[in-house]
Amino acid sequence: MFNDPRLEKIAGRLAAGKRLERKEGIILLETNDLLALGRMADEINRARNGNKVYYINNIHINYTNICANRCRFCAYRKDSLKNKGAFFLSPEEILAKIRGCWHEKVREFHIVGGCHPEARLDYYCRMLSLLSREFPGVHLQAFTAVEIEHIARKENLSVRTVLSRLAECGLGSLPGGGGEIFAQSVRKKICPEKISGREYLEVMREAHRLNIPTNVTMLFGHIESPEDRVDHLLAVRALQDETGGFNSFIPLVFHPQNTQLVNLRKSGGIEILKTIAVSRLLLDNFDHVKSFWIMLGLPLTQVSLYFGADDVDGTVLEEHITHDAGAETPQYMPEEKLVRLIQEAGRIPVERDTLYRPVAERKQIDFSGTYFNSYQ
Repeated sequence: MFNDPRLEKIAGRLAAGKRLERKEGIILLETNDLLALGRMADEINRARNGNKVYYINNIHINYTNICANRCRFCAYRKDSLKNKGAFFLSPEEILAKIRGCWHEKVREFHIVGGCHPEARLDYYCRMLSLLSREFPGVHLQAFTAVEIEHIARKENLSVRTVLSRLAECGLGSLPGGGGEIFAQSVRKKICPEKISGREYLEVMREAHRLNIPTNVTMLFGHIESPEDRVDHLLAVRALQDETGGFNSFIPLVFHPQNTQLVNLRKSGGIEILKTIAVSRLLLDNFDHVKSFWIMLGLPLTQVSLYFGADDVDGTVLEEHITHDAGAETPQYMPEEKLVRLIQEAGRIPVERDTLYRPVAERKQIDFSGTYFNSYQ
């Protein structure tokens, strides 16, 4: 069953309900026994989620690409409006943009942007207030921990005060971006001006204390080591033990094109699948591990559903950050294509809201023996 005998002992620990630790995580990332690793992660996922795979009808809004940070892995940021392609949308422009693509099935607005050096708290509050007033049934998942800390520093307020003010205006949850890799030695090289991993987790802790749920991310496939990935996962797991406030974990694969790290090779499918599987196996206190189809591409997203992932994100409608770094996926995925993607993988599509409450469940379809190509 195992080509790597080390995995047999790890599988035994999992079968006994024991928690995996750092040394096991490193072994799992280093093993070449990919199919056994996938099988282990798939079993853990099925025990939690059965054959269900989640998706959401959502709209992504990037409100600015002007950012005070100069992350070397980012192809999105601009210094100021003087730069070609730079933009900074007013709250009224954001509202108009959403009105233009709104439809009645939308459950979530996913709103992130750069750390604009001039934007004040009132700007973010007005944005949320306008949206929550016009679309009261839509969940507002907005602003990464990095953006929250930036606003707090700009206003000389505590993170807790900023989060409380935003929640009063309609903020429902934080999306989780900005986690990158927590190892400070790595952050000094790829994002020296960004908040530390410890500060990122502290923002998340404060959000959870205020009953604001969040997602959490890890950007992998650049200069980090396997040990760095495992340590990141264990830090996330420890905070989840403490607060229980994370909705899902999202491993994000680094796209090097148009970045200052363009010389790096993009992670291949095996490395991506291994990272998703290890995330599922180490994060025993998470219900959901997400494969973001925009970053993975559609075929690999399907395969990832057999390596521990149970969520493919959503319809998105518009996304700039990953596409500026060379993503070749569409910027929008109609719901029926998302459903088809999940069904073709032999799983049951479940439409959800942001908090993973089921909205609708589709049928599981057997495609065995059928030739198809539904993405042309």
